[in-house]
Amino acid sequence: MTVGFIMMCHTALDRAAQVARFMAEAGCPVVIHVDKRVRHRSYDKLVAALSDIDTISFSERFACDWGTWSLVAATQAASEQMLARNKAVRHVFLASGACLPLRPLPELIAYLDARPTTDFIESVTTADVGWTIGGLDVERFTLRFPFSWRKQRMAFDFYVRLQRRFRFKRRIPEGLDPHLGSQWWCLTRQTLSAILEDPKRRAYDRYFRRVWIPDESYFQTLARIYSTQIESRSLTLSKFDYQGKPHTFYDDHLQLLRRSDCFMARKIWPKADRLYRAFLSPSSEQAARAEPNPGKIDRLFAKAAERRVRGRAGLYMQSRYPVQDHENGKTCARYSVFHGFSDLFENFDIWLSKAIGGRVHGHIFDPERVEFSGGEKIYNGALTDSAALRDYNPKSFLTNLIWNTRGEHQCFQFGPRDNQDCNWFMATDPNAQISVVSGTWAIPLMRQNSNFSEIRREAARLQKIEKEHLDILGTMYVKARVRVWTMAEFIENPMEPLQAIIDEIRPRATRRLTEAPRMVDLTGFGQFLQNLKNQGMQPTVMGDFANVGEPQPADRDRGRPYIVR
Repeated sequence: MTVGFIMMCHTALDRAAQVARFMAEAGCPVVIHVDKRVRHRSYDKLVAALSDIDTISFSERFACDWGTWSLVAATQAASEQMLARNKAVRHVFLASGACLPLRPLPELIAYLDARPTTDFIESVTTADVGWTIGGLDVERFTLRFPFSWRKQRMAFDFYVRLQRRFRFKRRIPEGLDPHLGSQWWCLTRQTLSAILEDPKRRAYDRYFRRVWIPDESYFQTLARIYSTQIESRSLTLSKFDYQGKPHTFYDDHLQLLRRSDCFMARKIWPKADRLYRAFLSPSSEQAARAEPNPGKIDRLFAKAAERRVRGRAGLYMQSRYPVQDHENGKTCARYSVFHGFSDLFENFDIWLSKAIGGRVHGHIFDPERVEFSGGEKIYNGALTDSAALRDYNPKSFLTNLIWNTRGEHQCFQFGPRDNQDCNWFMATDPNAQISVVSGTWAIPLMRQNSNFSEIRREAARLQKIEKEHLDILGTMYVKARVRVWTMAEFIENPMEPLQAIIDEIRPRATRRLTEAPRMVDLTGFGQFLQNLKNQGMQPTVMGDFANVGEPQPADRDRGRPYIVR
């Protein structure tokens, strides 16, 4: 006994001819259905190419549309021809023109000979199925679908809504328990002939003509009536993406397909020459393999689907730009933002670079230019120091900086004088570590040689900007690691917060800080704040400088580093 193949073809007929010849040379009869829309010239060329093989025949042609009855009708006609012309066939294997045998056909014949009464067809109830992506479950059997989902989408959707509105429901023929499954099956002669010769076939056909995607339910439902032993699985490896579209296999999937141990696979790219050469080689060149087990490669497909849907964390590109707040991570790695530190400490970026053993940027959102580490003009990923290019899309600039420096912790300075467009972005980014010393923007103003009225206006502007930033960092939507100190709090004991920040940046480090960065000269800062108050501007973000006009406690060590003894 042997197995007969039905091939449903509509494109890449040269590849279909190659596979059909391979099957026929292994002693398997083949019936080929070619879509009626295929040009006569191409069809005649296929017939001529296979005319030298008696066991290959062509069935009546139907114009087939996805999800319509035409596919079932074409399969019925080809099946009737297969059973009538090939008495030695015990199993009928339905395949497409894009299918490719993955194992020698004698192995498939032996496998089926050992299971002479087993039907291999995926057949599950609508209650158990979970792969009808973007489709209908029970309703595909209780509503009418006279319109093509692909070609008449508006009419299709309107008619579905109309039937739902009037609560229309079709009566399922008595004795039918609707099942769903893959279109690609392998049925025994007994089961297939019973389906085709059933006295109720006309009633069943009339009902399934208006079922949505009947090629995935007609044989799957009727097989449950006539089969004595069903294995609810397909012998054809067919994988689908998150949208329900079949995966296409290419040359670089060769080892993956071999690992599956399946007998057949679809959908093969027509130009995958390496796959066709490897799997259509003589049987002696292919090693025997174990029981088909597509589950062995499911993990890889699951990872591929996740990568396609979610993307790589922190990677944005023209072809897949995620919806805001639905990203797979706003950035790809952790980074640290130091707000106000560069105004309070001299050469803070140099000190921090030594403390963490890495590069530290200045104000990368400075209005004049991007202050890259070391004064670089071009940085990783061809990022330039142009403020105009950066401000075209500051969020993309930041994400690109983090992405292009993967493996290196990025640190940069920030303040109210900088571009503030990324405030919300950084605050809601779990990768961000934001440390704020508020009010330090007043230190450069204290030294500014300008009219005090101008200084007062600038102080009011900067304080307003900083308050808005602090308000953002205080909302319930913040996901960043945030630390905020007023300037007065911080200068009382700067070593403790600095040590906490450094420990978070380099958690494995055992060496503790012994030296703080050099603090700027704060002589007269208290009086400067009082002058602002006297002029009608109320500085509030600096904290409580109790002895206004007197040196602060931290000023005793002004001009030299703090030493921990």
